[in-house]
Amino acid sequence: MTRTLHTGCLALLALALTATATFGEQAMNERYARGWKALTALAPEKAQAVQDGLADIAPDMGRYIVEFGYGDVFTRPGLDPASRQIATIAALTALGNAAPQLRFHIEAGLAAGLSPDQIVDVLYVTTVFAGFPAGLNALAVARAAFAEKGVAVSHAPAHAPDAMDRRARGLAALAATSQNAGQHVLDSLADIAPDMAAFILDFSYGDVISRAILTPAQKEIAIVAAATARGTMAPQLKVHAKAALAVGMTREQLTEVVIQMAVYAGFPAALNGLTALREAFAEVDG
Repeated sequence: MTRTLHTGCLALLALALTATATFGEQAMNERYARGWKALTALAPEKAQAVQDGLADIAPDMGRYIVEFGYGDVFTRPGLDPASRQIATIAALTALGNAAPQLRFHIEAGLAAGLSPDQIVDVLYVTTVFAGFPAGLNALAVARAAFAEKGVAVSHAPAHAPDAMDRRARGLAALAATSQNAGQHVLDSLADIAPDMAAFILDFSYGDVISRAILTPAQKEIAIVAAATARGTMAPQLKVHAKAALAVGMTREQLTEVVIQMAVYAGFPAALNGLTALREAFAEVDG
């Protein structure tokens, strides 16, 4: 009797382990299939090359890219593929150390429906937050990607032909996202670097952020992604999280941008970004 019960228990345990393994394999296959579909939709000619290029040294890395990067993260609801590519392009530009991946995602941005002009404007916006060397290097990558795809920038006017000067445009762009922050910017730097305040209003906002190629929400996606990826810009990230809410983004969309940065800038950067978001949301609520 005891032996029969023992044998029965072993059989049930074996069945349970087999079922668990089968479920795990199915879950992995579903994640991979979901990720592969998303990846090939963006880069049908290069998706397999990503896997082949890692086969000799780290085949699991190729699997992680598909399963986690695309199957788990990219396919999450909350952001459309074009918005996710804006975030990725901005992050990789801001990091400044991933030219091959930046080129891949510039091409993926085109596949997701972004125009060359929109992609270049993402680089303009990111230059404000990551510096001119990062922007110039990214433009060189974009030039090569556009040439390969046979597309070109249209050079459409970025500002309406009106009578507003740079300062007026800058104040208007800042007011649209941060209400009456213009005078605060001037006052906060008056004691040490008043010209820096002028640069922020005239160049950052008047020349760049006021450009009309991207929507206000798309600009804030790029800024939040760049600030999160850099990992040293919590105050600015909080400012632009609030600005993103002011131009119509939801908290869920902002959270998705920052979660995605775990793939491209690492989990510490994403976790720190989520902390900054939490603080920004609390200040809005308070």
